[in-house]
Amino acid sequence: MDWTTGTLALIGIGLCAAFVNGALGYGFSSLTVPVALLFHSNRVLNPALVLVELFINLYVLFINRGSIRAVWRRVYRIVLGLLPGIAVGSVLLASLDPAWTKLATYSLLLPLILVQAAGLRHPLKSERLVALPFGAGLGFLYSVTTISGPPLAVFFNNQGLVKQDFRAGLAIIRVAESGLTALAYWHLGLFTAQTFGLASTLLPCVLVGVPLGAWVIRKLDAETFRRVCMSFDVWVVGFGLCRVLAELRLAQGPSAYGPLIAAILLDAYLLLVFFRSRRTLAHA
Repeated sequence: MDWTTGTLALIGIGLCAAFVNGALGYGFSSLTVPVALLFHSNRVLNPALVLVELFINLYVLFINRGSIRAVWRRVYRIVLGLLPGIAVGSVLLASLDPAWTKLATYSLLLPLILVQAAGLRHPLKSERLVALPFGAGLGFLYSVTTISGPPLAVFFNNQGLVKQDFRAGLAIIRVAESGLTALAYWHLGLFTAQTFGLASTLLPCVLVGVPLGAWVIRKLDAETFRRVCMSFDVWVVGFGLCRVLAELRLAQGPSAYGPLIAAILLDAYLLLVFFRSRRTLAHA
């Protein structure tokens, strides 16, 4: 293995992301992608992550198999909606300029994480009507960025799924999206030797990090852990967005770091609100 800075960074973030995924049931791509995109393009990175995530998602589905029957009727429409979204997104990934794909990834990811951090909820009365278009949008987002955890978490929390059903629903959809996206990437010829090299670097991280995260979360407050992870994600995504804005010459000098500063300030406020609410509940 060539121990370059990019490889070491990928191993480090891969271990952290696998640990978080093991603890929460999602988060591998949303943590790995912002850092890995500093060294690789989406066209190279995405196929590697899809292969690794297929393995993770099958594992998560297996350990939550007892809840599959309870949530299947609530998620199968989302799974059907994935198909057109993945088809369109995969074709775009194969044809778009890598720098602009990075910009789209960071720009989509940052508001999704902040919405999740804010804990905004508004239960939908017509979940069945929303499921198909939501699935299509989710498939498009995943095939272009390999990220779907934040919008799925927002949707499932919004609809009040309990912990075990939450994990099983996530796993069903993510097995479908990673498997279908892998097929689309293979058809478009996106799997290369570099892709398999990145996947082989990340897989040992997963084998260590996922079981460790699943064990450690039993001793931690899951909600606080999740919220701290989101803050880290906000900072990394904000930095990546600033880097690609400068790369595309859409912003130069100090102004290029405006999105990072704004994201950190907003996240700091949301974090303060979160800990105040936790303290109030503890004393209630």
